[in-house]
Amino acid sequence: MSALISSAAWVRRGVTAQHPTKYVLDDQELERVSALARVELEDARKELELAHKAAQSMGKGAEGEEADDTTDDDGWVDEDEDAMDEDVPMDQDQAEGSTDAAPTGDDLEQYNLDDYDNDDAMPGMGPFSNIKGLTYYRNNDEDPYITLKEDDEAQEREELEVLPTDNLLVVAKTEDEISQLEIYVYDESEENLYVHHDLMLPSFPLCLEWLDFPPVSSPSVRAPAEGGAAAQFGNFIAVGTLDPEIEIWSLDTVEAMYPDMVLGRPDKTAAHVPTPLGTGKKKRKKTKARPASTAHHVDAVLSLSWNRTHRNLLASASADRTVKLWDLSRDPTINGEGGEGQGALRSFDVHKDKVQAVQWNQADPTVLLTGSYDRTVRTFDSRAPDAGVGAVVGADVEALRWDPWEPHGFYVSLENGLVLNFDARALPSDLSSPSPSRFTLQAHDGAVSALDINPHVRGILATGGTDKVVKVWNVTEDQDLGKRQVSLVTSRDLGVGKVFSTAWSPDDPLTLAAAGSKAKLQIWDIGANANARKVLGPKVAEAGRVLKEKQGGGIISVASDDEDSSGGEDEGDEE
Repeated sequence: MSALISSAAWVRRGVTAQHPTKYVLDDQELERVSALARVELEDARKELELAHKAAQSMGKGAEGEEADDTTDDDGWVDEDEDAMDEDVPMDQDQAEGSTDAAPTGDDLEQYNLDDYDNDDAMPGMGPFSNIKGLTYYRNNDEDPYITLKEDDEAQEREELEVLPTDNLLVVAKTEDEISQLEIYVYDESEENLYVHHDLMLPSFPLCLEWLDFPPVSSPSVRAPAEGGAAAQFGNFIAVGTLDPEIEIWSLDTVEAMYPDMVLGRPDKTAAHVPTPLGTGKKKRKKTKARPASTAHHVDAVLSLSWNRTHRNLLASASADRTVKLWDLSRDPTINGEGGEGQGALRSFDVHKDKVQAVQWNQADPTVLLTGSYDRTVRTFDSRAPDAGVGAVVGADVEALRWDPWEPHGFYVSLENGLVLNFDARALPSDLSSPSPSRFTLQAHDGAVSALDINPHVRGILATGGTDKVVKVWNVTEDQDLGKRQVSLVTSRDLGVGKVFSTAWSPDDPLTLAAAGSKAKLQIWDIGANANARKVLGPKVAEAGRVLKEKQGGGIISVASDDEDSSGGEDEGDEE
């Protein structure tokens, strides 16, 4: 499998802890992990002990050049040094009864062996003549002559520091069949982008969603700081993968080994254990479908959406054709008496095929918007899903977004390269009825796999497609015709390959992040384009925002040996 980035998510400034904490695997954390994974605590301890013993025995038993030094010397000074300095006279050795013939004393006089250990008689050895008087120390901390001590802990703390003016960018990356979350720090003032830390994932990641609600099983809730109350806000990322489970990780913890919460039932879905159907050669071509459940997903999680009003709610869309609603304040683990944990709050069966996308309406926080491979979109109140409305869109849904500037409007991007705009108030409850869109945009030559609406300036749309191009569109109201006009502002091949994710910055009005099939993250400052400044400048000023013109070429990426962080190399054609 080639390297790629399947999803990217921003974290706004001032949310991330300035000094992230390091993960600690103690007995309390081990108990929490075993409850989340639904495994026996004693089995987990045994596995940990075996791993610890294996780590200690690494290298022992090797032969030849690979063998480790098995001596017990822990110090730098030879313990037998004093003994070696005390030479025994040669005549004493002879007197102790050696049977071997030895030269006479006259023959050895020329070597002056009697004065061999007399330092005064020894000639000088240059700069190393006093090397026997040197003392060796294990490290600089023990050396009294070194006054500037190295503070590794303070240096590491400084390296991990995240300033209040920094953004975080989280990407779901897979490379050489290894999946992980890479957390980047973006310093807008210095146009600097670098990897801060990463988190290993058990399966191929498909979607990301940032949230600030601390899950009930998070260590920050279960074991708050001494003398303090449980945290009410945090910095977390929810991850949907090819496995049916949803993992929620803290972005303020580095080197974490296990997520803060797992939504699902890994013991029942057995995502890591193949379940072949049939025997012999045929079992490789057939897979046994997992039984459906209203309490958890049984197939890959394709999309996630966090409710910013009711902060404890998370919606998920899955390849099992369902949309599920999760309450992060409910304990998903096995309780102390061996009882079952609490599963999904609600399960919605509103589609006939895989549900590709889901999003909450920020203006009406009980309303969900969903899109599916059954070529339909649905919008419904989560309290009464049967009373929803929808539309037939004619192709598989790739992405969808509510318009943050219009409570009832939303956009849908399709596999055939179209982007549609709908008014939910005009949609029928019966899908057999006509459901025309307000306007249709032929955005890309291939699938429109990425879509986002600018949250700072009204009427600015970003799309990305499998044609490897990112485009920015301007939507305006024609007062004379009473219709909306859509025009292309600028487009660019950012060098990320097929574009799988585009996301506007939560802090800067014209900063866009894009990632795709080349496993590369790029940040594009739209304001660096002259036509973009001309067309969007009045809109930005009307929104009360300041259009900052960067010094570089408008592309910020991770610096490498061949290119600088300000996009010194040409990242593609710009129109």
